[in-house]
Amino acid sequence: MQKEKKTGIGRRKFLNDTIKATAGTAVALSFPSIVPASVFGKNAPSNRINVAAIGTGRISRGHDMPGVWKHEYAQIMAVCDVDLKRANEGKQLVNEFYTKRDNKPYDGVKLYTDFRELLLNKDIDAVLISTPDHTHAMIGVAAARAGKHIYMQKPASLTIAEGRIISNVVQNSGVKFQIGSQQRSSDQFRYAAELVRNGRIGVLKTVYVGLPGDPPGGKKEEMPLPANFNYDMWLASTPEVYYTEDRVHPQNDYGRPGWLRCEQFGAGMITGWGAHHIDSAHWGMGMEASGPVEIWAQHVEFAKDGLWDVHGIFKTGAKYANGVTMMVSNEFPNGIKFEGTKGWIFVSRGDYQATSSDPNAGTVQAKKIDASDPKLLTSVIGENEFHFTVSKDHHGNWLEAIRDNKNTIAPVEEAHRACSACLLHHIAMKLKRKLYWDPVKEQFKNDAEANSMLSRPQRKGYEVK
Repeated sequence: MQKEKKTGIGRRKFLNDTIKATAGTAVALSFPSIVPASVFGKNAPSNRINVAAIGTGRISRGHDMPGVWKHEYAQIMAVCDVDLKRANEGKQLVNEFYTKRDNKPYDGVKLYTDFRELLLNKDIDAVLISTPDHTHAMIGVAAARAGKHIYMQKPASLTIAEGRIISNVVQNSGVKFQIGSQQRSSDQFRYAAELVRNGRIGVLKTVYVGLPGDPPGGKKEEMPLPANFNYDMWLASTPEVYYTEDRVHPQNDYGRPGWLRCEQFGAGMITGWGAHHIDSAHWGMGMEASGPVEIWAQHVEFAKDGLWDVHGIFKTGAKYANGVTMMVSNEFPNGIKFEGTKGWIFVSRGDYQATSSDPNAGTVQAKKIDASDPKLLTSVIGENEFHFTVSKDHHGNWLEAIRDNKNTIAPVEEAHRACSACLLHHIAMKLKRKLYWDPVKEQFKNDAEANSMLSRPQRKGYEVK
């Protein structure tokens, strides 16, 4: 990167370009290089992957930062949050971990409240993006252009148009990208998909995806804006609306935030858990790089009052070019059921929870994996049959990809395709009629109204173009 001029114009230009640059424009930056362990030893500072956490809320504290700091060749060197209180608590959490691990005082974590400032730090090799859904693409595009490797929480984007942009930019940048679809690193989901892909249940006909809905509620009353919170940056590309805590996140704890239930910032459970389950369904269907061709909604309920307005109970369907039908509903057990001409396989997380406030917390979970014939679950996948790459640790797989220059288990294009499928179901919920989709052109066929929902207006200064 060129040195910043004394006037500060160079620095400000970079901060703006990371938001506004188009998908076909690249910022010339040096890519991080990880020196082979054989040169300096496996834990030498020159061989360490320096990671920054962007977003220090519930999922970052309980899942993403611990997923990285347990690996000795990675170091969380910086944290960033638009809520200064959370940023300070995130810094404290990381410093305390390294103090306890190394049995000596540690206070080396840098604190930021603007991710664009963080991306200027050339010592940072990689970033965790654990922010609300509506900011994923914005920050991801900026990080890729800055040459930072990316681990990003799902879903990949707020809209299908944004998803295409981030996939293009990441692939052109050469950075290692991992979407937080950790089911790809779970034995039962990989095994179930391999059994289906290798014909153990005959010809696949129908896939049933069970997802929860969200309840209505949320207090609408306007509240004073906390002095520690940059609410304008938090809103990012979405419209200006007054502040109320139930629209954002709790100020006094790390419970499930209200933004998850507001359509301004996401689509609800269809992308929240759907990004996991539909991605895993695509694995078994062989459709991880494509999408459906027909989508419809059988029924859906949206809240009629209160602040929270994402979908509640619902049932939607989709048909793929290979003839497989996918049904998605809260009526089905939470998980994925593959049904073929010779039997069925069901797979779920079982009792696993990424955070203590997951929607399945405190509920009785189904088996991790089940089948119409128990013998299916002892079937050995032969050496010459179809196999997925094995990953036992989702964050570790990303770090290994950076260190060893390998592919990740959940790359950006497949992340975009899973998110797109979820958003197609959501558009069908809103329009309440059958839609016809071209997964190559990523456009609806002869449907201007549906195509208008592939993107949203973006607030000036936070555009993703």
